[in-house]
Amino acid sequence: MLIWTLTPLLLPLRYTWKIARNASDSKTNLVVQLTDGQGQYQGRGEAAPNVRYGESPERLLQEFGQLLAVGLGRVSSLAELQALLTAYPPAHALRFALESAYLHREAARLGQSVPALLGVPAPAARTPTAFSLPIMEPGAVAGFMQEQAMQRFPLLKIKVNQESGYELLREVVRAAPGHLLLIDGNESWADADALLLFLEKIGQLPGLRVRLLEQPLPAACTTDYEYLRPRTPYPLFADESVTDTADFAAIAQQFHGVNMKLMKAGGYYNGLQLFAQTRAHGLQTMLGCMVETSLGIWSALQVSALADVCDLDGFLILRDEPFGLVREQDGELEMAEL
Repeated sequence: MLIWTLTPLLLPLRYTWKIARNASDSKTNLVVQLTDGQGQYQGRGEAAPNVRYGESPERLLQEFGQLLAVGLGRVSSLAELQALLTAYPPAHALRFALESAYLHREAARLGQSVPALLGVPAPAARTPTAFSLPIMEPGAVAGFMQEQAMQRFPLLKIKVNQESGYELLREVVRAAPGHLLLIDGNESWADADALLLFLEKIGQLPGLRVRLLEQPLPAACTTDYEYLRPRTPYPLFADESVTDTADFAAIAQQFHGVNMKLMKAGGYYNGLQLFAQTRAHGLQTMLGCMVETSLGIWSALQVSALADVCDLDGFLILRDEPFGLVREQDGELEMAEL
């Protein structure tokens, strides 16, 4: 019989993490640990609750208790686990933590790598990642970028809102002219025309180079996205618009690419299906993350060979990262053994 535990983990941040929706100085994630009766093989997985989808540590703990009550400890195969999670669907973050803990244990038991077990290419030895600048007072941007040595990263991701987005980008470009940027609006703009005015304005900034524009409008604004797609000067990427039930024929009419997060997809297998649909519809692929420990980032790196762009900096935001499973050097990530 398998022994499952779920442990909350309070994670103070190195600085205030502010996006268009909210701001926080700490996060509470949860770690799933799985062992057998002999303790010979174990697996771990991480859940980072997403408030955008109504997830919270309390909800995940409650759902975990319910899953234990209906037989989580008796599952004896990945297929049985998937069947249980389909019959009693938990929050996506918890589903990912449970599935990844089981799959990591299976990989150890079988002596295989996680990518081999998933049937995907192995990740590169060093994976370049973007690094994010949260929303802050524009006057603080230059000092923050210098303090964090942000220019070592090949891509800089700038969190913006409608109120101060132009000023933030202006200061970033002044501090790092010509650096390739990802602009993330987190659904801050209300309509396509207002966004196009913003894009026209930032287009005048000398030294601005933009790789992509991520989810600037709410996911419900499908007509606006269809209008925006042929008019935006930058590739438009979906984040909040894509869940495991997304209609990819419709997504392809609204976006040029997709930011897939395993935590939001609800597991490796759902994530791989989203990547397959993304590719099948001619869309670019981005692999993202939440604020996570190196356990969650290590898990994401297992499928990173499938992504055109990686944004896996969530563990670098933590003040005291607890696991040490991923190391960053010169803007690239290297994995340790799980």
